[in-house]
Amino acid sequence: MTKTKRRLYESRYLLLLLLPTLIYLIMFRYAPMWGVLISFQDFRVTRGFFESDWVGLHHFQMFFASPFSYRVIRNTFLLGFYGLLWSFPIPIIFALVLNETRSKFGKKFVQTVSYLPFFISVVVVGGMLREFLSPTGLVNQMIMATGGDSIPFFNRSEWFRTIFIASDVWQTTGWSAIIFIAALSNVDTELYEAAKVDGCNKFQKIIYIDLPSIMPTIIVVLLLRVGSILAVSFEKVMVLYNPAIYETADIISTFMFRQAFVGAPNFSYAAAVGLFQSAVGLVFLLSSNAIAKRVSGIGLW
Repeated sequence: MTKTKRRLYESRYLLLLLLPTLIYLIMFRYAPMWGVLISFQDFRVTRGFFESDWVGLHHFQMFFASPFSYRVIRNTFLLGFYGLLWSFPIPIIFALVLNETRSKFGKKFVQTVSYLPFFISVVVVGGMLREFLSPTGLVNQMIMATGGDSIPFFNRSEWFRTIFIASDVWQTTGWSAIIFIAALSNVDTELYEAAKVDGCNKFQKIIYIDLPSIMPTIIVVLLLRVGSILAVSFEKVMVLYNPAIYETADIISTFMFRQAFVGAPNFSYAAAVGLFQSAVGLVFLLSSNAIAKRVSGIGLW
């Protein structure tokens, strides 16, 4: 028996546990990649993949020539960038502050309450936002109580990004902080004791012990976030947006949805736009990983 076969035999039970996940990835992640072919075809459901006419880059040219391409690319990138700007550092700060809490009950209570919003359905969150921000909602009642005028938040495009990012921060901060809290729990306590002997205050402990200790985790999470910067939540945008605020709310995913399922469907055009989005995300991931490896020596691979 060769060395490889022996290792496979010794790990047979672990491989068996891995089998369901492997089947899932093949069926729902890798096998559907065959569908990217329709991006280069004039796809017709009745004719299938093999008999539809080949059109090459025609649909990509259509997208870039469209008056809406710049808008949806800009909106998707800005929502992803603002989400990274706010939703990435806040969980780290939250984890660092929570790590300094000495009350075990208070720490567990705050952590539990903070990640509960993550389990609320996106549709429910959208309904809550519409209720609170409606012309007669709680927020506008407070504004009018202080002498201001009611603001139609969901009819003014300039408010959409603020609403979207703020709700995302509220919903994901606690859940995203879990991985940083776990990383902080593995910091060697002797480092804190040495810092205490040297007279370091809490802020200095955070700067010189906590942050360097969890830096590999921070970099890995950052790389994953950068790679998915264009993967803005399609569900939340669909719940919150309307034609009046397309100027700032319409993103690549919603544009694809309308092309594929609203009016006269054009599956090939929608697939081409989706392939472009995935390709840009891959470029972001590879670039950020290369920069991180060069600067810090830490990367995804």
